Amino acid sequence: MVNDVLIAFAIAAAGFSALPCRAQAAGIAGTQSSVPQAGQALDGARLVSVLRGGGYVIYFRHTATDFSKDDLQMKGLDDCANQRPLTVKGRLDAQRTGERIRELRLAGGEVLASPMCRTMEHAQLVFARATPTLAMREFDGGDFPGLKQLLASPVEPGRNRWLFGHGIPFRTVAGPPQLNEGEAVVIKPTGQSWVVVARIAVDDWAALPGPP
Repeated sequence: MVNDVLIAFAIAAAGFSALPCRAQAAGIAGTQSSVPQAGQALDGARLVSVLRGGGYVIYFRHTATDFSKDDLQMKGLDDCANQRPLTVKGRLDAQRTGERIRELRLAGGEVLASPMCRTMEHAQLVFARATPTLAMREFDGGDFPGLKQLLASPVEPGRNRWLFGHGIPFRTVAGPPQLNEGEAVVIKPTGQSWVVVARIAVDDWAALPGPP
C-alpha cells in the first residue's frame, strides 16, 4: 500500500485541496446510521425542490468498478493503470446521472473528489470538473476528520457541495448501511454534525420529477 505520508506530500505538491484544519474538524460528531432520519426524510418533488434551492451536501460513492483489479500496486494517485477502474457501466451511469442533474436544474457549487482515479473520473463525467481533495480519504486515528468537516460545514443557499468518494470512509463517519456503488446520500449540514435526508440509488435519478 502506498505510504500515507508520501501521498500527502504528492498531493500538496500538485496543489490538491488538503485536509481541513484539524482544530475545526475536532469535535464534529459522526452518526450511527446513514438511513434518512425520521421526520427529516425527503423524496420526490420535495427533494428536487430543496436541491434546487441549495444548502445541501450530496455524497456519492463512485459508480460501478472492475473488482478483478485493485489498488495494491499503484505508485501514486495518478497511476490509473494500477487502480481499480470504473467499468463501462460505471461510466454510463455517471454520464446519465450528470444529464439528469442538469435536467432537474439542481443547484451547482463546489465539486470535490477523492484523488483516486475512479472518483475523479466519476465526478468529471457528472460535472466536467472536480477538485481532487485528500480530505475525502485521509485516515487519522481510526477516523476521517476531513470528511466529517466536509459533511458538516454549512453550505450557502443557492449552492450545494457535491462530493465523490468511497464507501468505507463514509460508513466509518456516518454509519451503516453501506453505500452501493453509484449511490448518493443527501445531507443537511448542521455545523457540528449533519442530518441524512435521502439516499438516491443510480436508477432513482430517472424517477425524480422534472421541471413542470
